[in-house]
Amino acid sequence: MAGQATVLEDGSRLSRLDRHLLRLEQFLALISGLAVFGLMVLAVVSVSGRNAINAPLPGYVDWIEQAMPLIAFLGISYVQRDGGHIRMDIMIARLHGRALWLFELVSVVLILVLMLALVWGSWSHFDRSFDFGAPLWSRDSSIDIGIPLWPAKLLAPVAFSVLCARLVLQVWGYGRAFVLGLEHPVAVPLIQDAAAQAAAEAEQFEGQD
Repeated sequence: MAGQATVLEDGSRLSRLDRHLLRLEQFLALISGLAVFGLMVLAVVSVSGRNAINAPLPGYVDWIEQAMPLIAFLGISYVQRDGGHIRMDIMIARLHGRALWLFELVSVVLILVLMLALVWGSWSHFDRSFDFGAPLWSRDSSIDIGIPLWPAKLLAPVAFSVLCARLVLQVWGYGRAFVLGLEHPVAVPLIQDAAAQAAAEAEQFEGQD
């Protein structure tokens, strides 16, 4: 599984691009969090309506379906930036120097190839649903209250495209570290050991005093 990671910054072009993209990733992650909160509010309204007046929220399941891409996809690039996705740290922790950067580089390149294929596939899926000539520009809609499905389908290629941009920066970062033999490259997640994690957590608690 993934451990605590840190991303170093400096004045290089790569680091500046990393920080610019991070702002977009944080905004998308915020939207994802608000979607989770919104679903919680809808659940309270629906359950309260059912218990109080025997009238649950109409189309509750439809709204859940619409919100799922917000929750599932919009935060993945932000998590990738911080190295928070599931990974084999037991194996990676045994590597150091250029061997580590080569392993990370190959892994990120493979992920990038997969995500490019998913961008193409998810865009095709959205394109089959969207039609300027149809009512609400949609060829399909939800079953209960007829919500157009193309906005939810559009979120997948958009979120995957942001992730592809993040992966390109990480390919750059790991490739640069491998070629130059860097010890602490910028714009890539550097997994901390247990001692570094403890020190970082202690520093956070000291800042709250």
